[in-house]
Amino acid sequence: MHNSARRPTNWAGNVVFSATRTHHPESLDAIRALLAHSGRVRVLGSGHSFSDIADTDGALLSLDALPASIDVDSAAATVRVGGGVRYAELAAAVHAEGLALPNMASLPHISVAGSVATGTHGSGDTNGSLATSVRGLELLTADGELHTLDRERDGDRFAGSVVSLGALGVVTALTLDLVPAFEVRQDVFTGLPLDTVVEQFDALTSAAYSVSLFTDWRAPRFTQAWFKQRVSGDEHRAPHIPWATPAAQPMHPVVGMPPVHCTAQGGAVGPSHERMPHFRAEFTPSNGDELQSEYLLDRRHAADALRAVAALGAVLAPALQVCEVRTVAADGLWLSPAYGRDTVALHFTWTSDAGAVLPVITRLEAALEPWAPRPHWGKLFTLGAPALHERFARLDDFARLRTEYDPQRIFGNAFLRRILGEGHTG
Repeated sequence: MHNSARRPTNWAGNVVFSATRTHHPESLDAIRALLAHSGRVRVLGSGHSFSDIADTDGALLSLDALPASIDVDSAAATVRVGGGVRYAELAAAVHAEGLALPNMASLPHISVAGSVATGTHGSGDTNGSLATSVRGLELLTADGELHTLDRERDGDRFAGSVVSLGALGVVTALTLDLVPAFEVRQDVFTGLPLDTVVEQFDALTSAAYSVSLFTDWRAPRFTQAWFKQRVSGDEHRAPHIPWATPAAQPMHPVVGMPPVHCTAQGGAVGPSHERMPHFRAEFTPSNGDELQSEYLLDRRHAADALRAVAALGAVLAPALQVCEVRTVAADGLWLSPAYGRDTVALHFTWTSDAGAVLPVITRLEAALEPWAPRPHWGKLFTLGAPALHERFARLDDFARLRTEYDPQRIFGNAFLRRILGEGHTG
C-alpha cells in the first residue's frame, strides 16, 4: 500500500477532503487491513463528484492501485471490471473483443464503480443509467467479508446495493452486460427555439439513440442539439431535424470554447465509445473550473419544467456556463434518480463561484419543486432529508440495508447523515 500525504481535493477543487491522507491499497487484504485499523473510511472514485459524498474525517481510500482487471466473457457478453477502472480503458478493451457498453456518460474519464454508485447516466429515451448494465457486484464490507451479489439471484437486495452512495462497503469489482460493438455518427444542430423544444420534445429526443440539448438560458432557445445515431450498414443519414440548422463546424457545448477536446461531429462515423461521450478520452475536457448540479424528474413534466427554468433565465444566466437536457429510461434500482419513471434530466454547469451559485441553486430547486425533482447524488443540491425521502421511495429500505451491511457506520459521513436524516452517529 502506498499513501499520499497532501490533503486531497475533488477534480473541481470545490471540496477539500477532511482526510489528510489518501490510501492506495494494492490488494483486497490491504483494504481489509485499512478497514480494521482506520475507524471511518470513504472510497474515492475519480473525484468528479461536486458534492461532499466522498468526504470523511477518517481514511480516504482510492482503488487506483488495485489491479486494473478487465475480464471479458465474449460468450456471455459480459465483462468483470476492477473497482478502480475508468470507462475510457474499459470501453476500448471491450471494443477490441467486438463488444460495447450500451451507453456512456459525457466524460469517459470517470470510474466505473464511482459512476454506478452515484447513478450517473448518459442520454437516450431507451437507455437506462450506467448502473442498469450491472449484473453483479463484489462488495467488501467493514468486517472484511467479500459479498457477491447477482441481479438474478439477489433481487431486491441487489437493487438496493447497486446505486449505493459508498454506504455499504468497498465495491471491488463489477460485472456488466455488454452488447455487440456498434458504430455511431454524431451530428450537431444549432438554433432551436424553446417553443419548438417544448412542442416537439418527444420527436427530438427520439430522433437518435442519444440526444443532448444545450442552452445558456440567456434567451428562450437552445443553442445546440447533439444527436448520436447508431449506424446500421453502409448507408446512413443525418437525423431529420427541420426546426434547426446543421452546425457548419465542430462545436463545444459551452459557446465560445474550442471544440478540439470534443468527440468527432459532422456525421463522421466511429466506434460507439468514441462518439457516445461528448469529450475525447485522450484529452482533459476542462480544468475543472466549474460547479455542477443536476435534477431528474418525470419526463411527462418536461414541458412545464423547461418553461419554469426558462422563466428563471435572468437569475440563472450570470452563474451558468451551460445547461444540458437529456432523457433516461426508468429503472428499478432503489436510489437511482430514474427509479420507477422515464426521466428528463436537467444538468447545470455553473461558474466556480460557490457564493454566487448556491443561492441560484436554491431558487432553481424551488421552481422545480412542483414536479418532485431528484438530485444527482454527485452534484450540488440543497434538498434535505424530508424531501429526499418523499422523492426516493426506497430510501428507508436502503437505510435498513445499510444497517445490515455496516452496523458500525464505518462508511458513514456527513453527506449520508444529511440525506438520511440521521443524527451525528454515522
